[in-house]
Amino acid sequence: MQVTVDDGTTLEVEVTGTGPALFLVHGFGGAKEDFADHVDWLASDHRVVVFDHRGHGASAKPDAAEAYSLDRMAADVLAVADHLGEARIRLLGHSMGGMVARRVAITAPHRLEALVLMDTSHGPLAAIDGDLIEMGAQIALTEGMPVLKEILDAGSPLDNPAYQRLLEERPGYQEFQDRKFAALSAVMWATMARAIRDQSDDLEHLAGLDVPTLVMVGEVDLPFIDQSRSMAEAIPGATLAVIPTAGHSPQFEAPEAWAAVMAEFLATVGAVEGSAA
Repeated sequence: MQVTVDDGTTLEVEVTGTGPALFLVHGFGGAKEDFADHVDWLASDHRVVVFDHRGHGASAKPDAAEAYSLDRMAADVLAVADHLGEARIRLLGHSMGGMVARRVAITAPHRLEALVLMDTSHGPLAAIDGDLIEMGAQIALTEGMPVLKEILDAGSPLDNPAYQRLLEERPGYQEFQDRKFAALSAVMWATMARAIRDQSDDLEHLAGLDVPTLVMVGEVDLPFIDQSRSMAEAIPGATLAVIPTAGHSPQFEAPEAWAAVMAEFLATVGAVEGSAA
């Protein structure tokens, strides 16, 4: 289905199953298909919602930089929930999607039944070189996304042994990554790369959360390990799950372990919700 939010941007949304609403929010340069391997089993007892962020996939791609920010994407999450009639949701955010989920948790905690922060941060990342981000943004805007892709393919801070193993072992995965990149807006890439670089550090705000929280990170996703540990320590009652052998996308790189951690956490949330009722 398509959902048009308050600024006129149309988002491509898929809904599967019935039960408590579980939103799976993808990261920078990703797509709703990033969770396709797991939607069916999650939908056995959840209403699973995935959508393409603005500027990504099949969603609209506004031309103005002002149409893109972490706060705007957080508002999109709640707009989709409102459209579906979901007053409260269980929200997983991956990477940039986790930064978006963090904004939802801080600004609208009453909308959340549970929160999963997956391979994400509480603020700027030391591994991100601000000057290189600016160079990439300028290339995207002036020379085009194909030129940027050639540069990124030569090396990325998120490349790791788990990702390289997946490229070798999963037929079609490189083509999947290429299709996602080809669907990106250059304006979105430049604007959101800068936004991720320049984001505020929200660790202090996360310490005030009162929602069941799982912090999940791949064992070899080194740029995010320390911040994941810090978030798990700061958020009251949060659980930390470090997924063995996984990198930045454990749902692909260690799918069975990822599914086991998710199933255990969601069962616990269900028990908490049931006792509260």
